Amino acid sequence: MGYINTIRDLEAATYGLPAFGGNSVLKQAGAVQGLHTAHDIADAGASGVTGIGTTTGMYNQLYGQKVWSMLNREVNALAMLSKRPYTSSGWRILKSRPFGGSDAQLAVDITGDGSSANGLGGANPHADEIGGVPENAGLSTAADGLGSMAPTYAQLFMSPKTIAHQFDISELAMEMAQIDDGLGDIRAIIREDMGKAHAEAQNKMLLMPVQVYGEVAALANIERNYTSLLKVVSSRAELLAADAGVLMTDTMNDATNALAQIYGDERFTAASFLDAEVDFNSSYAASSVRPLTLTLLNNMIRNLRIAGGAPKCILTGYDTIQAIADLLQSQERFMDRKEIIPTHNGVRGIKGAEVGFRVATYYDIPLIPCKDMTSTLNASDSGISDLLFLDTDHLWLSVLKPTQYFEDGVSNGNPFGVGRLGNQALYRTIGEVGCSFFKGQGKITNVA
Repeated sequence: MGYINTIRDLEAATYGLPAFGGNSVLKQAGAVQGLHTAHDIADAGASGVTGIGTTTGMYNQLYGQKVWSMLNREVNALAMLSKRPYTSSGWRILKSRPFGGSDAQLAVDITGDGSSANGLGGANPHADEIGGVPENAGLSTAADGLGSMAPTYAQLFMSPKTIAHQFDISELAMEMAQIDDGLGDIRAIIREDMGKAHAEAQNKMLLMPVQVYGEVAALANIERNYTSLLKVVSSRAELLAADAGVLMTDTMNDATNALAQIYGDERFTAASFLDAEVDFNSSYAASSVRPLTLTLLNNMIRNLRIAGGAPKCILTGYDTIQAIADLLQSQERFMDRKEIIPTHNGVRGIKGAEVGFRVATYYDIPLIPCKDMTSTLNASDSGISDLLFLDTDHLWLSVLKPTQYFEDGVSNGNPFGVGRLGNQALYRTIGEVGCSFFKGQGKITNVA
């Protein structure tokens, strides 16, 4: 006697059924119905149920203080982006060699026509004029290959963006939440949920589709947000294709608009060092949508490495990761998993769930899923999420002020500070996205 193996045993032990020595709580003629009998019955008497369970007002539903989220609050784009202190607003870029151009390979010419581009210090110098000099060459003689030359630099700058979210709680709400089956410390609960919303908004900013920068009339304040990774990882060719009236209603093929402007420079006038490696096919017309293939992925990785990039991660949507897995499975290949084990002060952790985590990889590049990743293609089609190939050594979030929480009001002894009988609170972060090597960043769009 006394063993509890079933819910009935638990009820018997709790309420004192005959086998446990009496039924002083639920004493009645016939079988015991139990308090749960009419829990979800609007009119128990009409259903023929009798007993104490039909008596209204005997009990109320109680709600736990835990708030269970129905939302996906994942912020992987914000989490994976490297964070740096905001030490300066500008940085310098080496955009071309002293000779041989600005492409991945050192350009030379074997059939030059004598133009400046083929001469000493030109973009395509003669193959015999890239450093080989005669004995006792004159130091300032162009004919001897020793004329003066210099690399070309560019200056970029950014402006920090303030991201803020405010909320308030009345004094009455704070007090009543502690009684009447309330949430308890409502300030703590709302503070946590608002903090998650603050992070989620920043994550969304980082993944805004590039076409929003062309909607001048509707989205005039878009530049108050962080600069989107989709805009940073873009090219003149892609922006011209997007601005052709296919992806946006405002068509402004203009170097002065928000679509073209980035870090104090612009992309519309000519191809430049600001161009990332972007594969969008030939246009954003409906006819240019293509299926995702392993060839697309492999070509992107190859081109980035030729350009000197070293992708540290591939950021995309859950649907695209599934598509990649399906492609590999169909070829009897399997996605590898990469175990990331942290190291602290020279001490390396051991394998295990407590110290590391596993993510799918493609050619040893982690595939990081993000729910907010956009799908850029013609509006008449449906596609899978874009893919960002990111070299995070050269792509970062400059943080001027890390996320801070501020609160004042009645609970802080200062109702006059907020001008209401309650509390006001605020989350604030100040920073901006920066990039020092555009050709090392890649993007695949227009896939279905």
